[in-house]
Amino acid sequence: FIFTATMTTTQSSSPSTSSSPSPLPTSPPSEPDLPTYQDVLHASQTLQNIAHRTPILTSRTLDAQLGVRVFFKCENLQRMGAFKFRGAYTAVKRCLDDDDDDNDNDNDTSTNRGNIRILTYSSGNHAQAIALAATSLLGVPSTIIMPRDAPPLKIEATRSYGGDVVFYDRYTEERDAVAERVKAELSQTHGDSPKVVFVPPYDHKYVIAGQGTVGKEFIEDLTRFLPHDDDERPSEPIALDYLFVCVGGGGLLSGVSLSARALSPRTKLIGVEPLAGNDAQRSLRDDRIVRIPTPNTIADGAQTQHLGELTFRIMRRCVERIVTVTDEELVEEMRFFGERMKMVVEPTGCLGLAGLRKMVESGEVEKGS
Repeated sequence: FIFTATMTTTQSSSPSTSSSPSPLPTSPPSEPDLPTYQDVLHASQTLQNIAHRTPILTSRTLDAQLGVRVFFKCENLQRMGAFKFRGAYTAVKRCLDDDDDDNDNDNDTSTNRGNIRILTYSSGNHAQAIALAATSLLGVPSTIIMPRDAPPLKIEATRSYGGDVVFYDRYTEERDAVAERVKAELSQTHGDSPKVVFVPPYDHKYVIAGQGTVGKEFIEDLTRFLPHDDDERPSEPIALDYLFVCVGGGGLLSGVSLSARALSPRTKLIGVEPLAGNDAQRSLRDDRIVRIPTPNTIADGAQTQHLGELTFRIMRRCVERIVTVTDEELVEEMRFFGERMKMVVEPTGCLGLAGLRKMVESGEVEKGS
């Protein structure tokens, strides 16, 4: 997954130009069940020395093509190949820590981590992330519900990390109903009444907080692109004009929104999703969660049917707009990454660049940004 930004080379304390976004609140209104930037900071501590601090790359060829300065946060180089590891590890670790605290308070010695099982559903990346985080790293069994037509490499990787895979038909079965059935089966078939903890792909407080660390790192690390003397590094974050973020269920976009509002409040956040699955675009337009059939798109990581309750509530306050792109446009960006930047990037990871290119070509993003 590639996380895309355009910026001017001014620090955040500098006056904005006429083309800069107008000031926005530094954080969305607080609600008890919504994650905040404080949760992102806690997630960052949890992930320290666990997740990779992925690099930021640039392309002079692309800058010349588009007439804007573009920066990529390369989460395709994250553990298991996607940002999903951040949210999965954060959520599983927090669930286990909370369970340990509950047992200590209850003086209950009968429950331990060996009696906990993590359950989720995913088309591939969250599946691998949960299996890696829960089973490989934290020693907790994991069961992953995956569509039968999920990419074989992602199924194989999930199993290699220790996850038990259960298949379903994404076009004829409702995965929430499948999850309830599998959860009941796990409780009956595994001895000692295991505690089955469900960690969804995106609509979870600590999953969102973990994904928010992508934005935190990105904005912090962009300071090295500011002009400065060799012996002096700038202390202020860079002033970003736009952040283009891929959208499936909204976990990454809502998490990044929390970081951007805290660290770069003048930045416009743009979500990008496949044209065939424009539920997020319609949801923000109609101010309600719109549900759609499973979209037919090569962007398998964005084949979601709807946003989450938490992600929608954050996005409707913090996201400027959602744009859509075609599969053909995603193929062109895959080719660009491969030919010009020598990177293999899956279709969903190309959404951000495809959305940026579309808005530059339409004149909605001014050249020089």
